Amino acid sequence: MTGLARDAAAFKSALHKQDYTSWHSQPPGLQPPQSAAPPGEAEPSKKKKRPKSNVVFSQPADTGTGTNINTQLVYLVNQLKQNGNPMRLQDLAIITNTPVDTDKVLLEKFKGHDRVVHDPKTDLYSYRHDFNVRNKAALLTEIQRQTRKGGGLSVRTLKESWREAPQAIEELEKDGEVYVTRTLKDGQMRMVFWNEVKPTEEQGGMSVEKEFHDLWHGLEVPNDVDLLKALASEGLQATASAAPLLKGGMAKKKGKKSAPRQRQVRITNTHLKGTIDLSRDYVAPGK
Repeated sequence: MTGLARDAAAFKSALHKQDYTSWHSQPPGLQPPQSAAPPGEAEPSKKKKRPKSNVVFSQPADTGTGTNINTQLVYLVNQLKQNGNPMRLQDLAIITNTPVDTDKVLLEKFKGHDRVVHDPKTDLYSYRHDFNVRNKAALLTEIQRQTRKGGGLSVRTLKESWREAPQAIEELEKDGEVYVTRTLKDGQMRMVFWNEVKPTEEQGGMSVEKEFHDLWHGLEVPNDVDLLKALASEGLQATASAAPLLKGGMAKKKGKKSAPRQRQVRITNTHLKGTIDLSRDYVAPGK
């Protein structure tokens, strides 16, 4: 045992004298052994995943009306549009959190906006819509006016002017007063036109019977090959498409190139004729 102790002491002495300046030769530190968890305790749970958030970091956050006077003006006008009814200035200031009731510059800009209407009698502010419509009769009158001008009205624009406009348009459509165009995808109303021809027996405009609908949709258009054969059997010929016109005008004729045309030269300085020969080079006298 004495020899083993002597060898161990010599090894430890040599180990302390070794140079560990290079990190490659640095021995790893001794780690304390991990104690096994007692049978009663459960193993530590795995790290919980961070829940996904629906925040879009590429878009700026809505921080309110801000301090810029133009931004505050936009909030005021939008609030007036969304409300749809006349509002007091104090209510607008509270809802939008803007100093419109105390800031004179902001108040002047708000009053001078082309979409803001101020009633001096009641001191109320309202939004100026494209169409002043509040009932079915006024709606029909506006549709008639626009149809006579050669166009219809957008249902979305009418809804912004009057929230109950879509329901009124559906009622007018059932009565045969208007025509409504709808989207192919979901059948939403898109444009509305006035029906000048009322559905009566005298004026016409009655809906086509289902029998004629079925006959019309039951017709099948033959393909190109059968159509050409049917025309040939009757001694007819398909109409040929017109020849396209050349962009550069009439095409040039191919052939021999014509000789270049000689341009006539106009002789000037005719008042010197007879005194100086202009066809010769000038020679100074005495040479």
